[in-house]
Amino acid sequence: MSLALLIARLLLAAVFLVAGLAKLADLAGSRQALHDFGMPPFLANTGGVLLPLAELAVAVALVPAASAWWGAVGALALLLLFVAGISYNLARGRTPDCHCFGQLHSAPADPSTLMRNLVLAALAGVVVGFGRSNAGLDVGSWLGTLDLPQRLELLGAGVLLVALVGESWLLFQSLSQQGRMLLRLEAVEARLSEAGLDPAAGGAALVGLAPGTPAPSFRLANLQGEVLTLETLVDRGKPLLLLFANPDCGPCATLFPEVSRWQRDYANRLTLAVISRGSAAANQNKVQALGITLLMLQQDLEVQAAYQVSGTPSSVLVRPDGTIGAPLAQGADAIRRQVAGAVGLPVLHSPSMAAHSAQRNGDGASVEPALAIGEPAPDFRLPDLDGNMVQLSDFRGSSTLLLFWRPGCGFCQRMLADLKVWEAHPPTGAAKLLIVSSESVADNQAMQLRSPVVLDPQGVSVGRQFGAMGTPMAVLIDAEGRIASELAAGAPAVLAQLRQPQENTATV
Repeated sequence: MSLALLIARLLLAAVFLVAGLAKLADLAGSRQALHDFGMPPFLANTGGVLLPLAELAVAVALVPAASAWWGAVGALALLLLFVAGISYNLARGRTPDCHCFGQLHSAPADPSTLMRNLVLAALAGVVVGFGRSNAGLDVGSWLGTLDLPQRLELLGAGVLLVALVGESWLLFQSLSQQGRMLLRLEAVEARLSEAGLDPAAGGAALVGLAPGTPAPSFRLANLQGEVLTLETLVDRGKPLLLLFANPDCGPCATLFPEVSRWQRDYANRLTLAVISRGSAAANQNKVQALGITLLMLQQDLEVQAAYQVSGTPSSVLVRPDGTIGAPLAQGADAIRRQVAGAVGLPVLHSPSMAAHSAQRNGDGASVEPALAIGEPAPDFRLPDLDGNMVQLSDFRGSSTLLLFWRPGCGFCQRMLADLKVWEAHPPTGAAKLLIVSSESVADNQAMQLRSPVVLDPQGVSVGRQFGAMGTPMAVLIDAEGRIASELAAGAPAVLAQLRQPQENTATV
């Protein structure tokens, strides 16, 4: 029994030693893990340091026989706390990242994580139960009973074990890095496919049909199920503008309020038809509140490919005689110029993100432009994924990047892997991240983000206050609660803002 207790103590000591050292090497991740498990931020910051120190103290106490029982009591107490925290989150349907062994091994908490901690708790319980009067052999005394060959064998086994652990860690890091690269390659291929390019064919870009070319015919259903053709649309005796969009396209969502206004204001001079893809429900959710009246759905990219359109948003002008009337317009500014030319205006001014006059969107609600740098950031109060109310003012005292997000946004999904890498290894002096999201609690929990997430029940009500009408978009708030950057739109700009070191101390 004495030898069995010694083996149990050494196993527990090894587990707590590795866990404590790994957490100390990634204190930011340890603090974030405690916060994700439901600990308030001010306690998580302290606990992120105290927890690995406690684990190391337990590991040291378990080795000598004189202090082994107390070490086992500490190990049992910590493991029961872990079991309680994991059980509570699993019961609420949450799977926060356990960060059990720091960067060596970190995965969402699940039943296997709970079982592992229960087994270790049972092992610690055996030492507590049987080791009160005799905690087993003392390591020094036990080594003294071995002869020289046995000691050499034991030393060789220890060296081999250390080598295996080191090799496993290197292999894990290599596989993780390759996995991140594969995710990024998949995201690039998905963007090429969405833009009408074939990654396997080398990604030759489509350039649009030449003016004067007959416009390819099509038959598409609108959101009401009515089938429309190219011929019926040009038969109205006006130029036809085909606007190619996508429900998951952030720039398209930003442009949609203007599209609604163009359809309404220029109806007697231009037929503006949106050609999108995906389900009717996904598109209906995007355009219903905006008042877009003419939107048709292609099955995949067949019409987009026929018109040689290489991405969204893009537009093609068709003359009343059914021929292409202008070169392909790609991007919001080019589309605005094409609409202006079609309706006989010199220019259509885009809604400036830095303007100080409010805009109007299709549902009549006021949309504030982006705030100027130095202005006080509007405070708001929203529930987090646990139902606790969070205010922007809670983050005073440190720079905070406000990220407007939506789980169903394709651009958000594509930057998710990069965002998780940033959360695991934030640069020194990086701003805190507060995510303002929409959709359901379950959809946001599935993202498995470490940063605090609050839910805007109306989707864009808070974003409107900051001029954000799409996702992903972000703005930096300084330690004193003032706007500290222009609005970053799109994944590259948001990630660049995240990676920029900030001063996290409020000025006096």
